[in-house]
Parts: sequence; structure tokens; C-alpha cells
Amino acid sequence: MLFRVYAGAGGSRRGARSAILWGVATAPARAALLGNPSDGYGGAVLAFAFTDFEASVSVHPTEDAHPDAVPLLRAAAGRAGAQGARLRLRTSIPREVGLGGSSAIVIAALRALGADAPPADLARQALAVEVEDLGIAAGLQDRLVQTHGGVLLMDFGAGTVERLDPGLLPALYVGWREDASEPSGVFHSGLRARFDRGEPAVVEAMGELGDVARAGPEAVRAGDHVRLAALVDRTFDLRAQIADLDDRHVRMVELARAHGASANYAGSGGAITGTLPHPDAFDDLQGALAAEGCRALRPTLDHPQGGLTP
Repeated sequence: MLFRVYAGAGGSRRGARSAILWGVATAPARAALLGNPSDGYGGAVLAFAFTDFEASVSVHPTEDAHPDAVPLLRAAAGRAGAQGARLRLRTSIPREVGLGGSSAIVIAALRALGADAPPADLARQALAVEVEDLGIAAGLQDRLVQTHGGVLLMDFGAGTVERLDPGLLPALYVGWREDASEPSGVFHSGLRARFDRGEPAVVEAMGELGDVARAGPEAVRAGDHVRLAALVDRTFDLRAQIADLDDRHVRMVELARAHGASANYAGSGGAITGTLPHPDAFDDLQGALAAEGCRALRPTLDHPQGGLTP
């Protein structure tokens, strides 16, 4: 899709730049293997960035508005002190299926506008655009993965980020269905309220989800693909214990497991990811998902960017 957006009106906390920086930049999609959604509750998540889908933003001398993209791009321009920038967006990330589409748009926009910051700082800037400037419920996990690239374990209790070698992972897949998209805030708002009330089932599940993610690197480094698959499945099972899930999303998980794959939500719903028992298993899984109106791919993992800082 191609959107041409004038990111003009609106204030900035940082003041306008005297000259707009012209450029083009991208940000990849991301998927969480383990631990989600405990990242917002002092837990941990193991996730990866992949380049089969990406958002690309360029500063461009054309002017045309698209209502869905305007708020994200305008807020990114304001945060960068470039309110007069005209931004053009091209994104292939499926909308609202939990693959980090909105955060990729913001990160790409900040980069295109000349944001020159270490990955962790850029991730925090992108989070501020959505949370502080637009009032969107969001966390740091997506943005850390998308700015750093590669495969990360992010421990939000300890405040640490650990990079894993993508070559040690088993064959992975990502599946999604665009007819079952849903904004992530729908899932997170009710869960947050229950956690804040101290509901035992939710508090306990968040603690275990974090432990599941923290166990992931050991399984990866040991080449224990069976253990890793069990951790992926456990992440989904814990989510299912504490939330009412869309039957269409659950069906994708069931199909994946029926074909010998592990399966977990890649984000808040609409997309799944997991490990394959062997690479040749993908074709059968892809066919089964296609029969249900879903799509699937073998992800191309993104290259890491810069050093690691929490």
C-alpha cells in the first residue's frame, strides 16, 4: 500500500527544525516466540524481527492525506521537531494482526526524519510517540526488537536485553489472517485492569510467562528444539487460561499443532508463530492454513543493528 501523508499541523515539545531532513528509511515486522504479553508486567519476551514485511517512510514533496496513517506520521514528525515534513508511507505489514505494524511506521518515520540515536533510545522515542503523543496502549518490546533487529530476549524485570544467534534457531514460520484483525489495545486494556486488581490467575500467569521466556535462551543455545517448542506452546496455553480468545485465532494455533508445529500468538492476535519439526513440514502447514483463509511464510530474520543496551 502507498500512502502519501502531509504531516503538517500539531505542536512539538522540542521545537521545529529550521530545515527538514530528507531521506527514506525502513523498519521490519516482528513476532514474539515466548513470554508475551508479560513484557508490560515486569516479565520477559523472546522475539525476532523479520524483513518479509516492512514499513518504509520517505520525506517527499507530495501532499495527500490518508486517515489511518496521518496520526502516527504526524506525531512522529512532531516528536522529531519536523512538523512541516511531508511523509510518504509504503507498508507491507498486515494491519492489526500483531506483527508490529504501527511501531514499524513510527520507527521508519523517525529514521527518515533524521533521528540519530542508539537502537534502545530510538525504541523509547517511538514508544513515546504512541503512548505520550497519541494515547495508545503500547509497550517497549516491539520497538526494541525492531530497532535492534535479530533475535532478542528482553527481560523487563531485570532491565536487560540479550541477543541470540539466529543460526541456532530451528525452522520457524509465521501465519496470519487479515479478516480477523483487532487493535492490540482491545486485548491489553482488560488484562491490565485485572492485573492491577491483583487477580491471582493473571498475576501468576504473568510470572510464569516471564519464566518461560527466560528459559528460552538455554534451550536455543543447547540446540534443544523439543524444549523450545514446548516453551512456545506453554506461552499460548497460559494466555488461553487468562483471556477470552478469538476462535479464528485459536483455530490457527490448532492447525499448526496438528501439523507438528509449536504455536503462539505473534502479538495480540491475528498472527501466530512457532517452530517447525523440520523445514519440510512448512508446505503442509501452509496448505492447511490456506484452506482456512490464512497465509503463512518462513520468516527471513532481520540483521542486528548496533550494540545492546536495555
